[in-house]
Amino acid sequence: MGKINKGKSLFFLKTILILLVSFTTISCKDGFYNTSQTLDDDEIKSIFARSEAVYKEYCQSCHENSITEFAQKDFVYGKTPEDIYTSISEGRNEGEMPSFKATFSDTKIKEMVVSILYASDNLDDFNISIEPQLSEIYESKFLKYRLEKVVDGLNSPWGMDFLPNGDLLVSDKSGELYRVNKFGQKTKINGVPKVRYKGQGGLMDVQLHPNFESNNYVYLSYSIFDENDYDLGSTAVSRFQLVGNELTNEKMIFDAKPYLNSNHHFGSRLEFDDNGYLFITIGDRGRRDDFPQDLTVYPGKVHRLHDDGTIPNDNPFVNDPSAVKSIYSYGHRNQQGMIKNPFTGDIWTHEHGPRGGDEVNIVKPGLNYGWPVISYGINYNGTSFTDLTEKEGMEQPLHYWTPSIAPSGMDFIKGNIYPNLEGSLLVGSLSFEFLGLYKVENNILTAEDRLLIDVGRVRNVKVGNDGYIYVAIESPGVIYKIIPVAD
Repeated sequence: MGKINKGKSLFFLKTILILLVSFTTISCKDGFYNTSQTLDDDEIKSIFARSEAVYKEYCQSCHENSITEFAQKDFVYGKTPEDIYTSISEGRNEGEMPSFKATFSDTKIKEMVVSILYASDNLDDFNISIEPQLSEIYESKFLKYRLEKVVDGLNSPWGMDFLPNGDLLVSDKSGELYRVNKFGQKTKINGVPKVRYKGQGGLMDVQLHPNFESNNYVYLSYSIFDENDYDLGSTAVSRFQLVGNELTNEKMIFDAKPYLNSNHHFGSRLEFDDNGYLFITIGDRGRRDDFPQDLTVYPGKVHRLHDDGTIPNDNPFVNDPSAVKSIYSYGHRNQQGMIKNPFTGDIWTHEHGPRGGDEVNIVKPGLNYGWPVISYGINYNGTSFTDLTEKEGMEQPLHYWTPSIAPSGMDFIKGNIYPNLEGSLLVGSLSFEFLGLYKVENNILTAEDRLLIDVGRVRNVKVGNDGYIYVAIESPGVIYKIIPVAD
């Protein structure tokens, strides 16, 4: 938690005093509260500390890493005390934001409101992120390393892939695609489609075709909006040819309908396998009880296509008249990591659980990965949605995290740049702000190391053509290269 400014404005001190007194009643129509009390800085500090602990346990897996970061956002449902109280207590948007009135006491909810308002008015008093010292040597369980800044000045870097000459293509969720050269100079790529930049959606993954050097194909996944209603969207994938710094010859090859008034769980990772098939992850779009187990809809699935968007004739449900023909596996929640294991050729994914139950899986044709019938997680508000962690006909994860780390991005270490670590799995963590490094033996994650602790929300990780690890960080938007240091 950041420092408390004793020169706090009279307006916000009065807001805090009014909110914290008379915890027995609330009436939004008549005003939030009508009373006064004097609180000193230590009391305010204690309130904020309690709320930060609650936020980390219940909120950060879906939202920003701290109340202070969260308070910077524009709130869809308003930022008055009454608005925030209602959002926490009653929930919003048919469960997208769940109700916490059965989980939190009225006092706890009001303390959370106070802390959000306090942080919103005093952002300069808090250390939102800690930029690492590039001259510093870091040492973790398995690796001694330093960091080299590749590029900064990004908004929210999401996808990364490397051109044959070593330049980096990086997608920014706000809707920009950049080429970054070895000197850290970024050039905007023109021809990117318009995206629905809202909530968890925007411009997401970028993936080169395996034969890029001969065809110049680049694939983008993004949240697309209904041309008649911006509030309705889905996940789309388009193929382009990259000519200089221009995307040309756009062909939309995938659109994960239906279009929904939902701002989360887009999935959106892209990956090619050894046979040239394109795999696409699509999250459940917040429709947990409707979509993941339903083969007639796109969300909650991993899909497989030919590189031109046509359906492979050996897809597992291609002969099911009611099924979506591109479905490869189902029963998924929100998969924001997918990579081909370079040593086995298998497609590995990870996905967000709710509160606990983040998973790593190897996707196989036609298999059901269980969401939401089985899970090692619970609802964000602490209640249970299933008593089952296993069921016949549903796959068990290779690995799961409880508490949730909010995984995003993954890759395998290849080559000898990092001694004794070839074959290890890399996974970014949004909620706990670290890069996870996992030893892998016979598809089992046997040991964990944590790198880049508290540097920021790790959105993606890629091993470059040069064998080095590149890590994309949100807030501030920056990409680092991990350089091993000899003993």
